[in-house]
Amino acid sequence: MIGNVEQDAFIRSMKWCTVTTLRQDGSPSASVLFFGLDGDEILLSTTKDRLKAKTLQRDPRIAVTVLDEGAPYRYVSVEGTARIQEDQIAAGHVLVNRAMRGIPDWVPPPGFEETLREAGRVLIRVTPERVSGVVRRG
Repeated sequence: MIGNVEQDAFIRSMKWCTVTTLRQDGSPSASVLFFGLDGDEILLSTTKDRLKAKTLQRDPRIAVTVLDEGAPYRYVSVEGTARIQEDQIAAGHVLVNRAMRGIPDWVPPPGFEETLREAGRVLIRVTPERVSGVVRRG
């Protein structure tokens, strides 16, 4: 479980989040991404040359805020640590794609793993440490 029962239900029903990492000077850097879930970990897809991957290799602290896709009144913020996964990333990317597309049984096309590798894609696996937010509003 990532948070409590209500927070987990909310997270599982959404697909957009903001991701905040810390630059070398300590200033925050935020971006908007699709996300997937693998058990109690949040999965994010990026390329290893993007700022979020570079900042996380230096400092694994991360904040992920899952946003209500309707009116922005509900959210869950997950603070934790991240690790970059460079090998065996196809299964995690399938989970992200299924959530992003809203198709639980989405099957990747032939050559999917090779396409990921050629694009320099990696997975960011977020381990939750603190969860907060408002899910009963609206």
